[in-house]
Amino acid sequence: MRAVMYSEVGVLPAVAEVPDPACPDEGVVVEVAATGVCRSDWHAWRGHDPVELPIIPGHEFAGTIVAVGAGVSGWQVGDRVTAPFVLGCGRCEFCLAGDAQVCPDQLQPGFTLPGSFAQRVAVPRAEANLVRLPDSVSFVAAASLGCRFATSFRAVVTHGTVQPGQWVAVHGCGGVGLSAAMIAKAFGAKVVAVDVSADALAAAARLGADEIINGTESADVATEVIDRTSGGVHIGVDAIGHPSVAVASVCSLRRRGRHIQAGLLLGDATQTAFPMDRVIAQELSILGSHGMPAVDYPAMLGLVASSALQPELLVTRRVGLDDAGAALAAMDVPAGSGMTIIEPSQNG
Repeated sequence: MRAVMYSEVGVLPAVAEVPDPACPDEGVVVEVAATGVCRSDWHAWRGHDPVELPIIPGHEFAGTIVAVGAGVSGWQVGDRVTAPFVLGCGRCEFCLAGDAQVCPDQLQPGFTLPGSFAQRVAVPRAEANLVRLPDSVSFVAAASLGCRFATSFRAVVTHGTVQPGQWVAVHGCGGVGLSAAMIAKAFGAKVVAVDVSADALAAAARLGADEIINGTESADVATEVIDRTSGGVHIGVDAIGHPSVAVASVCSLRRRGRHIQAGLLLGDATQTAFPMDRVIAQELSILGSHGMPAVDYPAMLGLVASSALQPELLVTRRVGLDDAGAALAAMDVPAGSGMTIIEPSQNG
């Protein structure tokens, strides 16, 4: 099959002919119809999040089952599916409690396994992790859910416990941030969108953001958020993964507010210091959001099927495998808003 891969950190990923993936006994092989280009893939390619090389990147995918392992029941060739980027073991205390996204024995396509920048991808642990797609949900929409949208859904809905009328500040309006803004609005919240890109802020405005703050024009983002929301937001989301952004999010909260860290903090940024005096005095919460388990997908997919959520609106570019490497490398420079989706059938 054709797949995009790289063998050295920072060397442009390229298309290669590789063997078809073997079907795991407890897994399936999926013909990839669509797969997202995510900043997490970029972090691995740039060496910020080390992976064993060579590697086929890609972890946000949707497609059709073309092979089923002998140990799998409940799934058959032709089923339309997606899967979380974290594949839990299905047996540990966390998986059994519905928290496969923090499984200590997790596998991840594109990081610990060959990923989905390919015509086909093997998905082990199928019974614990496959998600059936409603007929009304397109492959492109499902692929756009994969990491960014699902992480944002868990951040805003599960961790943030968003309620109608509450304020949500989204710091960074790329794929994660725009997802968070769309989800918050769908649940009746009011959104403050913060970014340094006019294009990204315009995209947030189109999704219904109630307040727009350009970080390059604000002397103190946190103070401006507090002023515009009459006391601060109930939920703040760092959708980028930067120490100053994370701190601004915490400082933008009203008392008893909840900060959700969705953007990755890697390298030196893993030691980000929060204003803990404020956290204690105002009883603030700091929570991480690391994807979403398969058992929680049906609620999100139901909202997509009903058009209450429309993740495909966040897709601004579709490319084939031949352009996937360049699309990943383009993340070296902040590219404004939206998601890029790879459709392997476009090439070859």
